[in-house]
Amino acid sequence: MATETTSKIIELKSETSFKPLSPAQLIWRRFRRHRMALGGGIGLLILLVFIIGGSFYVPESGANNGDLYARLKPPNAQHWFGTDSTGRDVFNRIIYGGQISLVIGVLAVLLEISIGTLMGGLAAYYGGWLDAIIMRFTEAMLSIPSLFLLIVLAKFLGKDIPTLNILGRSFSGSVGIVILVIGLTSWMYLARIVRANMLSLREMDYISAAKALGASDGRVLFTHLVPNTIAIMIVSATLGLASAVLTEAYVSFLGLGVQPPTATWGNMMDQAQSFILRGVWWMWVFPSAFIIFTILTINLLGDGLRDAMDPRLANKKG
Repeated sequence: MATETTSKIIELKSETSFKPLSPAQLIWRRFRRHRMALGGGIGLLILLVFIIGGSFYVPESGANNGDLYARLKPPNAQHWFGTDSTGRDVFNRIIYGGQISLVIGVLAVLLEISIGTLMGGLAAYYGGWLDAIIMRFTEAMLSIPSLFLLIVLAKFLGKDIPTLNILGRSFSGSVGIVILVIGLTSWMYLARIVRANMLSLREMDYISAAKALGASDGRVLFTHLVPNTIAIMIVSATLGLASAVLTEAYVSFLGLGVQPPTATWGNMMDQAQSFILRGVWWMWVFPSAFIIFTILTINLLGDGLRDAMDPRLANKKG
């Protein structure tokens, strides 16, 4: 009898001493169960190590300076990915082109998140006439074809902006045009999602308590409401990054995006167009493979983060 009582007490203590998981730990546990998303995250990490770490071993001159005696060489021991029409090493240009493509994507996404969160938050928190104006403006922006606008602006403004030298790197002026147009024409969907989420959050008791204690509108908005939309922002950032990289590659492939000497995966494929029928497959295969791999890993990561940060989706999927 005493032994049974002792065992029950031990079991009761073990149950009461169980430490509940924090929200971050719950998200990580759900994310780990998503094998494809975990693979996407690992793949993206490997890609970042390749394009960032590779610049420490390959100088920028090795990507931009050509050797006419080595033009159109297939992959070999000296040039792993072959050379292009001016003798530039494709492997080196993949490294530096990937850096520019991802920098454009990251900066455009940061601009998108900043504008979308601000516009959606202001519309939801203040409501009334401000909400009506912001939402009508958002709907008007949605009617503008962003790809057409990007092509037009890159065509007429990109070549007029001089090349910039930042931290020892050379960037064509068209880089800034591409970043601004992608960021300024992609925030509308996020704004509508943030608005819908904050409309429900602003009715919560802790928001009423904060206002009763004298918290200013800015404090309530940026301390209580915006942090509770961080999950939406992270998921939007991952999916928006994939879209921005693909948009840049598409426009640069048309010859209207980032201009030489700055290399991107998109303009590398543009330079390969006239050599496809001549059997120079390496000039377009490697850049396109890296674009596909990048988009795939980012989309898998974003899908996993969406499921991990929304327990309702995780429960539905079992």
